[in-house]
Amino acid sequence: MKLLIVTDAWHPQVNGVVRTLTRTAEELARLGHTVRVIGPDKFRTVPCPTYPEIRLSLLPGGKLRRLLDAEAPDSIHIATEGPLGLAARAWCVKRGFPFTTSFHTQFPEYVQLRTRLPLFVSYAFMRWFHGAASATMVATPTLKRQLEEWGLKNLVYWSRGVNTELFQPRDKNLLADSRPIFMYMGRVAIEKNIEAFLQLELPGTKYVVGGGPDLEMLKKKYPAVQFTGYKTNGDLVRHVAAADVFVFPSRTDTFGLVVIEALACGVPVAAFPVQGPVDIIENGVTGWCDEDLRTAALQALATSNATRCRVEALKYTWQACTQQFLTHVTESKRATRLTTQPATTR
Repeated sequence: MKLLIVTDAWHPQVNGVVRTLTRTAEELARLGHTVRVIGPDKFRTVPCPTYPEIRLSLLPGGKLRRLLDAEAPDSIHIATEGPLGLAARAWCVKRGFPFTTSFHTQFPEYVQLRTRLPLFVSYAFMRWFHGAASATMVATPTLKRQLEEWGLKNLVYWSRGVNTELFQPRDKNLLADSRPIFMYMGRVAIEKNIEAFLQLELPGTKYVVGGGPDLEMLKKKYPAVQFTGYKTNGDLVRHVAAADVFVFPSRTDTFGLVVIEALACGVPVAAFPVQGPVDIIENGVTGWCDEDLRTAALQALATSNATRCRVEALKYTWQACTQQFLTHVTESKRATRLTTQPATTR
């Protein structure tokens, strides 16, 4: 099968969407499929307002139409609701070409945080955007229920994976700070709700591993916290594995890849009981979910089991979630054949 993935989130961005699409494309290629990703790197871009590290494609419609016409794909998956996603959606709708989408990011909540735009306005846009898709892929049962309450339809599951050969228990002695070490790893931005973690009264040392638009502000505001900036590959894993508890303060992530990456390192996770963590974490075994994040952090430290954390993470393979993805786009491909086959007369 020849598959095109259209996404506004792509390299050199560092986030869960990019990691998910990269690994999925690699697995599909390993299975013998031809995969091409069309991202902002092929277009003129401008910085995203309030988040300049993200580049948005500038008026991509004409060039994208030419690319899609030239590729003649069997299936199209639209991963994001940005300029490229909108242009790809328009191309598909105009030609009656069935396509799939995925709901990676709770943009309505992110937009509300930055602009105070009411959620019902943004979710009306989401219903319109995803409503034309043959299926919209979501990562967890909790997210599926929430989106159904907002009126989204044709929702199907597409879970996530973790590279358990890379993310695995390592030497705790990498970090010499006072124990216990409570760590956040990920994008340093307002939507991640990091200050809910940084404001907690906890023993030991707090760490923030990652970069983003709020990094310098938070470094000045919380001088006692260890901010490492961006870490990659083995260096990133060594830092995560050296923690005693991984704290995930986000209330708006749709899954939280970093949660299963921490579990793969044998590190329990503390989080709010929201979509993503509540679907993954078993209280007292692999971490703790609680509306009181301090309680969650201390309970995760006291009751979780590193071996069970690792065992839980082993359930999340890129091979399994790629098969889920392939099933959904194959159904879309079947719909494409049905809409393009010639009419017959009796």
